[in-house]
Amino acid sequence: MDINRIIHIAANAGRIILENGGETYRAEETINRICSSYDLIDSESFVTPSIIIVSASSNFGQTISIIKRINYRTINLEKIAQINNLSRNIKGLGYSLEAIETQLAKIDSIKPYSLKYMVIASAVAAGCFTIVLGGDLKDMIVSALAGGMMKLILYYLYSLKANEFFVNIFGGFTATLISLICINLNLATNLDKVIIGSLTLLVPGLAITNAIRDTIAGDLISGIMRAVEAFLIAIAVAVGSGIVFKLWFSIFGGLNI
Repeated sequence: MDINRIIHIAANAGRIILENGGETYRAEETINRICSSYDLIDSESFVTPSIIIVSASSNFGQTISIIKRINYRTINLEKIAQINNLSRNIKGLGYSLEAIETQLAKIDSIKPYSLKYMVIASAVAAGCFTIVLGGDLKDMIVSALAGGMMKLILYYLYSLKANEFFVNIFGGFTATLISLICINLNLATNLDKVIIGSLTLLVPGLAITNAIRDTIAGDLISGIMRAVEAFLIAIAVAVGSGIVFKLWFSIFGGLNI
């Protein structure tokens, strides 16, 4: 059995999990499961949100290690579910290395929802959050507009591979600016509910959840990294929103309501 090929496959599976919002324990579990399915002994993996280290030994005493750097992260739970299912059925279904490589490439190439659906979903979510927070119908419509426009801008910024910190600054900036303009045109009633409803889309819920999960599981490095990531996202959103308020009050002096 080609040990080098096996650990490359295992590390690639872990990479897909991390890049799509999976937990570090899940990536480690998947890597070790793939290695053991092909009878590699003493397989070990060390995973953080930004790096994967895999080491394994064969029955002939050969040991190989590999390091993969994670530079891109998004959220696609479908890919995580498929990788998880694939790794659990390697032995039962007798997958060859070629079949696993083909399946991983297929899963990795799954495209996300189209821009149209993401913008519509963001608009609906922002509007619903505003209603939950106590906003009226006008607030919901304006928040939906802000959420949809924000998603559209963020999509193009991500496509340009912009830094995530600055992407979230632009997100907070866009949502707050649209909300202020609509409030001053009397298109909405409650500025706070409109802004909070639209900015809720930027809340790093998955990062916070994974930070808590990793910390409880004893993965302190990953837990701290996830927590810092969530903290920086929150700061970026606040900075973007604060810039708009500062400029608005400096130029216009206040709200015309």
